Amino acid sequence: MYYAIRVQGHLSPSWQDRFGGLCIEQQETGTTLLSGTLPDQAALHGVLLQIIRLGLALLSLETSEAPNETGDDL
Repeated sequence: MYYAIRVQGHLSPSWQDRFGGLCIEQQETGTTLLSGTLPDQAALHGVLLQIIRLGLALLSLETSEAPNETGDDL
């Protein structure tokens, strides 16, 4: 599954490994977008636990099917 998780505040891109390899993008609105694919719900749970442990405010969590990597949808 593909996940887009928005948290309050700016996180350093160097923390990418702490969040299961999700891409870290600082937004102009003072938030951070964590996005990418995770292999299963256990991995998502680990990312959410990391957010809790760091005391971050979770603003949104969106899921979708993983983007088509073969390019067949063009």
